[in-house]
Amino acid sequence: MIDLEEENSSVRALLVGAPKNDIAELEGLVKTLGLEIARSEILTRLEPTPAYGMGSGKAQEISALAKEVNADVIIFDFELEARKQRNWEKLAKLPVFDRQEVILRIFAQRARTKEAVLQVQLARLEYSLPRLAHSYGDMARQRGGNFGSKGSGETQLELDMREVREKIRAVKKELSLVVSERETQRKKRERIPVPSCALAGYTNAGKSSLLNALTGADVFVEDKLFATLDPTTRKLQLKTGGNILLTDTVGFISNLPHSLVNAFKSTLEEAQRADLILLVLDASDENVQSQYATVVKVLEEIHADKTPRIIVLNKIDKLQQNDAVLTNLESVFPDSVKISAKTQEGFDTLSERICEELLGKEKDYVIPVEKANLLSEVRKTGIILEENWLEDGVHVTIKGGELKKNPRLSNLLSQYAQNQRGEFAETKENKNSGFKKTFMSDW
Repeated sequence: MIDLEEENSSVRALLVGAPKNDIAELEGLVKTLGLEIARSEILTRLEPTPAYGMGSGKAQEISALAKEVNADVIIFDFELEARKQRNWEKLAKLPVFDRQEVILRIFAQRARTKEAVLQVQLARLEYSLPRLAHSYGDMARQRGGNFGSKGSGETQLELDMREVREKIRAVKKELSLVVSERETQRKKRERIPVPSCALAGYTNAGKSSLLNALTGADVFVEDKLFATLDPTTRKLQLKTGGNILLTDTVGFISNLPHSLVNAFKSTLEEAQRADLILLVLDASDENVQSQYATVVKVLEEIHADKTPRIIVLNKIDKLQQNDAVLTNLESVFPDSVKISAKTQEGFDTLSERICEELLGKEKDYVIPVEKANLLSEVRKTGIILEENWLEDGVHVTIKGGELKKNPRLSNLLSQYAQNQRGEFAETKENKNSGFKKTFMSDW
């Protein structure tokens, strides 16, 4: 991969988009990378030619356009094979790369934790391996070997490719150790059966801002694509009672390179392992429906499509309440929760929906006093909303969505369940004695 002074705003890029494709997303990626856009050009057609992926006449035209607009680099909004990349650089006498390399460079800038740094390093090494050749001019240079004693030796390219493969093996080994450590930490967390919820969504949809607003975390936030890569987990206290673990995951994007999907598989597993997914969408983005389709596709790829989810329409503060856009979104996503991470509008509704999805509906029980020790077990996996010690037993109202993870406890409680809330309420009203205690229990 050719090094560029990415932090220097004077680096100008000519963007080339595929036919009938919106190049706005590539423009956002390039700006996030810190480059200046000299011009954007959308092709009318692509030809399967081996040299440039288009006719030589069009290639000459784009090369001339790059010189005309004083571009320092040409960036294509589609995958560019290593051979075509070399041909383009010989033709234009400029660095040339594709959308995948742009994303890799952004990830390299944003990675902070050891795991994320290793994941990005692995993806970059695997991406650069077939592209090493375009870094050399003379492929005939050789090292080693004496005439008459053995072969002519290895070319410099072969030596460098071997070195890259060795680095890939070393990074994979180190990454497996880091992932193993994180798995150990996850298992320790799972010993305390607290429900987990993952924030998933298109990049720059406001996931990190939402995590900060809900939990008081200090995750880095910026109005750029892929502002944060590292997953962050914080405890969230629900207003309806109880705690959950809320995790911010890496943002999704259309045509996310498979090398990055594989590299960040362990990070994306946070969404796969979660009990609930908050699918966050930017309600103010005109491409919100296509972004939703992209997120759903990635969730399917990581086998998280069966996990219960709540669609969260964020940034509604940017829309007027009588705006036709908001009305259309309500029709497209009828069960969504509309919020603003900036103004915290809709947070109460979101908390109630999370509680309902994770903790289930309220159920009433009358537990004999001699079986009151069951309440201690209930507090580990459910929320006791109301507790009344009366003559005929302990009357409790429980949100027990997590009780299904403890079949033994569920079976024990089932024999004390009340069929109707009305019967339970009447029973309590008719009792004139006994100790009554009402509270919101912690986990």
